[in-house]
This record gives sequence, C-alpha cells and structure tokens, in this order.
Amino acid sequence: MEYLSATEKNDTRSGFGAGLLELGKINPNVIALCADLTGSLKMDAFEKEFPERFFQTGIAEANMMGIAAGMTIGGKIPFTGTFANFSTGRVYDQIRQSIAYSGKNVKICASHAGLTLGEDGATHQILEDLGLMKMLPGMVVINTCDYNQTKAATMAIADYQGPVYLRFGRPKVVNFTPKDQKFEIGKAIVLKQGKDVSIFATGHLVWKSLLAAEALKADGIDAEVINIHTIKPLDETAVLASVSKTGCAVSAEEHQMNGGLGDSIAQLLCRNLPKPLEMVAVNDSFGESGTPEELLTKYGLDVPDIIKAAKASIKRRV
Repeated sequence: MEYLSATEKNDTRSGFGAGLLELGKINPNVIALCADLTGSLKMDAFEKEFPERFFQTGIAEANMMGIAAGMTIGGKIPFTGTFANFSTGRVYDQIRQSIAYSGKNVKICASHAGLTLGEDGATHQILEDLGLMKMLPGMVVINTCDYNQTKAATMAIADYQGPVYLRFGRPKVVNFTPKDQKFEIGKAIVLKQGKDVSIFATGHLVWKSLLAAEALKADGIDAEVINIHTIKPLDETAVLASVSKTGCAVSAEEHQMNGGLGDSIAQLLCRNLPKPLEMVAVNDSFGESGTPEELLTKYGLDVPDIIKAAKASIKRRV
C-alpha cells in the first residue's frame, strides 16, 4: 500500500494549529478562544497573527462555551480550544443548552483525547467524548487520523453552518494522508480495497489498521480499510457497501466500546445488514499513566488486536 511508505511524523494538534492560522488569513469572521492552553493547542501562531481575534478565557471552560455561543449571533465563527476532557465532560451542560439546542455555529476543538494523552493519566484521558457529543442533536463529530487530515478538517468545518466537535491528539503519529486533500464532512475514505473483512477505523487507529491489513496478507486475508473520520453523520452508504462485499467487519477506535464508532456501526448493521462485527476499543475501563504505545497495547488497541478481531469476525461469518 502506498500509505505505508510514509515515515514523517507529526502531532494532530499541530495540524489544527496550522489550519486555524490559515483560516484566519482567509476568513475575517474566524475567531479563537482558549482556556489557558494556547501552547498545548498550538493556537499561539493565531494569537500572534490576529491578537484582536483571539480571546484567552482562562481556566473557565464553561464561560468560554457561553462566550463562543454569544459571538455567533454577530456572525463570528468561534473555534474553542482546550483538552478533550475539558471540552466535553466539564462543559456538557453549556454545550447542550447554549450551543447544540439552538444550533449555534461553534467549532469545539479538542486536543489530548484518548489513551494516547499518555502520562497525564486517567483523569485526563477521556474515552467517552465521542459518545457524549454524537448524542447531541445536530452535532457533527469528527475524529481525524493525522496532521494533514486535521489541518484539512479544521479548515473545512469553518464552511459548515452549525456546531461541530473536532477531536485530535498530542502524540506524534505517521502523517500519511495527502497534503492537498479535500476534507468532506460525512464522507468515508477507502484507504485499501479488500474482499474478506471490512476494517472501519478512526483517529490514531487508522494507521494501526493499515499495518494490521498488511500483516493479514501473510495469512491470505484481504482486508478493506476505511477511514471513518466523521463519526456523525456516519457515512452509512460506505459502511453498507463494504460489508455487503466482505460479509463481516471490525471497528477500531481510541474510545470506550460503549457509545463510540463501533456502537454506531452496530446500530446501522442491525437495522439494515445483520453481519458479524468485532469492536477494538476500550472495554468499560478508565486508563492510567504510561506512554501512548504502552497504553494502546495494554488496553487492546494495537495492531495484533485488530488482526485478532479481523480473524474472529471472519470466523463468525463462516
């Protein structure tokens, strides 16, 4: 696969920062708000370039969401920035009441999500955010896989009218998607065609799924790998088309098994195409301190786990 030749690594939060800066140059209505984590969110370049359009709210995330909601009334397009745990769990009431309920055009941008936050531990490693946000009516939920895709998504959501949750992370990961890509909300991307099993992956596990598909070749298994960067709205057409061909599926995500991507795919298949689905996700557990790779391995989110799930799904199909 051409993607596997990529070697450059970068963090997805830097993709967000680069996209935000570029947006600032082309759209004067784009503004940024941050809850005392400007450097961590890579929003410092925007702050330096457009100080009059940057608002430091301090460690007051709920207030930040309220301010952002109010600014949309004047035609501004606010991008809020803080860690994923603080972007969702800490401010869920404000998001539900002030943003989602009235369909405010706020872009909730969340870094340091999932186990790959690493050493900061369980209190910061939110694994429930995708579920929390996808349950809100009208909320678009996006989880990007690398630097290039995060930059493209950041720029694309400015053109979407309505609330968006954009999730990305801290660790440096392989940057394998095209630099000049066009990001389409709700449009899955088939990275590798296959006929034996469908692997639907999101975020950091997209790269892991490509590695798993390559390893499965040795066992004569031809896996299809699809990048589901948009959790909601889910590309139902792409999911059903792939599973109609392969007859079985795997979902792979850095999130709780309950409420995540696998949950959405299971609901879709149950209603339309009952086929085996194995889920690679955190199984009803909090995280802990450790390096990103150590944690992905311990909690069953690594390449061998995706391989095992693919074989189990195929076995169930037969």
